[in-house]
Parts: sequence; C-alpha cells; structure tokens
Amino acid sequence: MLRADTIDLTLSGRSVLCGVSVACAPGKVTVILGPNGAGKSSLLACLSGGRAVNAGVVSLDGKPLTAITGKDRARRIGLLPQSGDVHWDIEARDLVALGRFAHQGRGGLSATDNAAIDAAMHATDTAQFATRNVLRLSGGERARVLLARVLAGEPVWLLTDEPLANLDPGHQIDMLDVLSAQAKRGTGVIAVLHDLTQAARIADHIILMRRGAIFASGTPAQVLTRETLGEVYGVACVVETGADGVIMVRVTGRT
Repeated sequence: MLRADTIDLTLSGRSVLCGVSVACAPGKVTVILGPNGAGKSSLLACLSGGRAVNAGVVSLDGKPLTAITGKDRARRIGLLPQSGDVHWDIEARDLVALGRFAHQGRGGLSATDNAAIDAAMHATDTAQFATRNVLRLSGGERARVLLARVLAGEPVWLLTDEPLANLDPGHQIDMLDVLSAQAKRGTGVIAVLHDLTQAARIADHIILMRRGAIFASGTPAQVLTRETLGEVYGVACVVETGADGVIMVRVTGRT
C-alpha cells in the first residue's frame, strides 16, 4: 500500500494540504480529481516522496518514505510530472533509457535494461521515434516518450500528473489504456486528471479534493454524483451511465 496519514503541507506560509489521509492499493487505478488549486498535484508530489510533508507520514508498505533510500524509492515509485518540457538535445530512445538509471550498474546498459527500454517504447507506441530528436517531437509525442521513460524503470507504483494534457482524443484513449494495462500487471497507478468522464472510465478509486482536503472518496459511482460535483466544482451537470456501464458527466453550466 502507498498511504498518506493525516498529512499537512504548507508552502510559502499557505496551507496547501490539511489532514489528508489516503490509502492506494497496488493493481488499482486511483484518480485524484478536484478544481484548480485543490491540492491535487501537491498530494501527488507528497506520495512520490518528492515533497516533504510538514506533519503526518507518507508510507510505502508500512515503511515511511523518509526511511527509504532515494535510489530504492526511485526503483519503486515512478513519477510522470505535469510539465512535458525537455531541454536536452537527445534522441528519444536515449531519453527513455534514463529511466533505467536507478537499476544500472557501472557497466552501462545491460541486456535487461535494453529489454525494459524496448518494452516501454512498445507499450507507449514510441518505438517509431527511437532515433528522433525529442526537441523535434510534437507535445503529444513527447508526452508518450516521457511516459516510456518512467515505464522503463519498471516501477511498482506509477504516479502521473495530468497525463492527458497535449494529447488528441485518440492518444488520450491510448494513454488511459496504457495506465489500465499497468494496473492489470499489478502496478499501483495514481493519476491526477481533470476530465470527469475519462476519470470514470479508468478509475477503480476516486479521491475528490477541495481546498486542500478530501471531500469524497470511493468508486466512480459513489463520488461522481450530480450533488457532489455541484458542490465541489460549482457546476450543474448531468450524470449518466452508458451502455458499457461507464459513467458520463456532461456539464451544462454554472450553479
């Protein structure tokens, strides 16, 4: 389990998270939702170990993240941040290979490393970009290469912040399918999303945040209700269940 127990986070004198407790299970997709400024990205950063909390504890399998070495944490938790910026003049496969850094020995890339890199590029449909300079890729292509870099590290936990940004509808579906496939393999997936219907499509568990706290937590059917969404987002919406059983949310206006 990857857990946060009553964590607080203060940034520049402002309370960003207050008494937040979450428990995320391996082999499941947990989606974090909420309006802008709700604390979603901050919670993800704390769960990754990238940001230290002011109170409470974040733990992995019962052990505080602060007691786990940085290299071991990098092997177990992979983070795909919100920003897709790349400033290196580097080929796509070389960028993906950086995801093996925590696993590499002194002899450079091993056969195991290369197999993991190839598998990650295959899973994200980026093998075709292997020799392309990442600075010459589109935003969507680069986002998939960055996901491949994280997958190349074969993390036990995959944390992603707005992974659908800059992707066209088709590649959004592909991205969600990759995340679902990782969960089916036993990886714990935690994703910050904005699209409510896409969240319902992929999530086993939804955490809905407001003002740095958890407003609701549960299955998509439990969380994505007209009343709850109206209170958190201040919108009027229609919530329907499609023929495939997936919840669809249509926002009709402000309340």
